[in-house]
Amino acid sequence: MLWSLIKILVFVAVIAGMAYGSVYLLESDGGVMITVAGVEYSLGPFQTVLALVALVGIVWLALRLAGLLVAVLRFLNGDETAISRYFDRSREQKGYQALADGLMALASGEGRAAMDKARKAERYLRKPELTNLITAQAAEMSGDKRKAEEVYKTLLKSDATRFVGVRGLMKQKLDDGKTDVALKLAETAFALKPRHEEVQDVLLRLQTESKDWSGARGTLNAKLKHGSLPRDVHRRRDAVLALGQAKDVLDEDSSIDQRERAIEANRMSPDLIPAAVLAARGYIEQGKPRNATRLLKKAWDAQPHPDLAAAYAEIAPDETPQERIKRFKTLIKANANHAEARMLMAELNIAAEDFPEARRALGDLFETEPTQRSLTIMAAIERGEGSKDAVVKGFLAKALTSPRGPQWVCENCHNIHAEWVPTCENCHSFDTLSWTAPHEAEAGVGTGAEMLPLIVGALEDHSEDVPEEDVAVDDAETVEGEVVEEKPTAAQ
Repeated sequence: MLWSLIKILVFVAVIAGMAYGSVYLLESDGGVMITVAGVEYSLGPFQTVLALVALVGIVWLALRLAGLLVAVLRFLNGDETAISRYFDRSREQKGYQALADGLMALASGEGRAAMDKARKAERYLRKPELTNLITAQAAEMSGDKRKAEEVYKTLLKSDATRFVGVRGLMKQKLDDGKTDVALKLAETAFALKPRHEEVQDVLLRLQTESKDWSGARGTLNAKLKHGSLPRDVHRRRDAVLALGQAKDVLDEDSSIDQRERAIEANRMSPDLIPAAVLAARGYIEQGKPRNATRLLKKAWDAQPHPDLAAAYAEIAPDETPQERIKRFKTLIKANANHAEARMLMAELNIAAEDFPEARRALGDLFETEPTQRSLTIMAAIERGEGSKDAVVKGFLAKALTSPRGPQWVCENCHNIHAEWVPTCENCHSFDTLSWTAPHEAEAGVGTGAEMLPLIVGALEDHSEDVPEEDVAVDDAETVEGEVVEEKPTAAQ
């Protein structure tokens, strides 16, 4: 409103100034005398101004006629487009100016203005490969998805703009949640421009979400080939994809090829715990316990983990508790003071009914690093040694409010997973799960409190003097309203 008022005031001031100037010139004395071929012409002040304006117009017209004459001469000399270029020059200038204005409006976030400028530029330039892109982006900015989709489909008709059209449609389908269609469009865009890093990332994410491990490995190799992925990261992620292919290695219908994928994944990334577990179980199925022992020890030395201990126990399932303790000492030799190793040996000694040795193995871990698992192990030791119910219940009660210890946590969204998966089920990010202590113990599924029913069950033969209703196992099996599942452990 204020700007419109200012423009009106400026217009009125200009008209008033011109009127005042005209009156002043008419009332002024003197003038200009021009002599041409002996003839004198006297012009008053007002006539002089009119003559100057007419002279400028004549000069401009003469230049335009000269340009047209040059274009005609070039046409007569064989240049067939000379005259058309002469008349199109002004049109092109207006078109490119409109195009520049459209880009500025698009950069400024003015979607409607950008669409108007794009239409004007198309009217002058007739180059849809330039103006359609601005129109599509401006339509998306202004929320007109249907118009944007129509323009992107138009871009598919030209070889020069096909990739832009496919990429635009791909992003639209991703926003709409139509991942199946987006996957096909991403594959098409990747075929058109395999070096495009954004398309590579989108295609890899969609392939991992749909569990197309073979296709994902091909995309990952393309990222390495075109220099958009470091070699060490490629090796790790390729191992994760190979592990995804081998997740059903222990199924009844598993093939030798699937077992080889698990072994391949472990070879590419020995510290990948699930790969070591699957490869070891594949060796066990093939009757190769030495190979299973070797790779499990290597993975344990890199990072101790309960799943490694459980797989290590499966190598000799019929051994006695004492034989198992002896064999496991070779597994934990390199990092015997690690918290996982100490809790593992405590569990094994509880299974062997050697509670004093279990206490020595656990040490002060329940005080220095109190977790649900270490506290439930300590409760089982106290019960096995015949301590009072109040002592046992005290450890169990403390376990209910203690951290759960390391779990599979997504580094991207911090969501906790019950087991390792190649792709986070919450944020769909690839290869982001790490075995670590979560920031929020209330989220996800725990890995410590489920040990309590197993440990207490191993002591049932030694609890005749303790009334069954005082053990509080039912309370311990439920942690903060969550029913805990039982998992196989090395102590079994």
